[in-house]
Amino acid sequence: MLLKIEGENLEKFILIGDRVLIKPKTATQRTKAGLYLPPGVEEKRKIQSGYVIKSGPGYPIPAPVETDEPWKETRDNLKYFPLQATEGDLAVFLQDSSFEIEFNNEKYFIVPHSSILMLVRDEDLLANT
Repeated sequence: MLLKIEGENLEKFILIGDRVLIKPKTATQRTKAGLYLPPGVEEKRKIQSGYVIKSGPGYPIPAPVETDEPWKETRDNLKYFPLQATEGDLAVFLQDSSFEIEFNNEKYFIVPHSSILMLVRDEDLLANT
């Protein structure tokens, strides 16, 4: 199932919890032997790769409850355990766990952090795409 979203920019997207927004890497149309692949072959693979565009705040960690002073104002001091994925990383992930969206005619995946198998952090990778 594909969800189409129209808008102006990705900055308005807010990812929840341990979710990561990934733009798929452009697939090669040929094999190493030089054979042309039909459309959709790369998309049906179980493992995909792409670049991390945004990531959520991380895994929520509940704050300890202080009940020793009942007159104190109670606040939600929710903290997050941060994710390893950062913007610009090349991520190898399981496609079965991802959710595909289309934003301004470009395909993106929303992937749980637990479905990311490997990250490659290299500043030169984004410049070469």
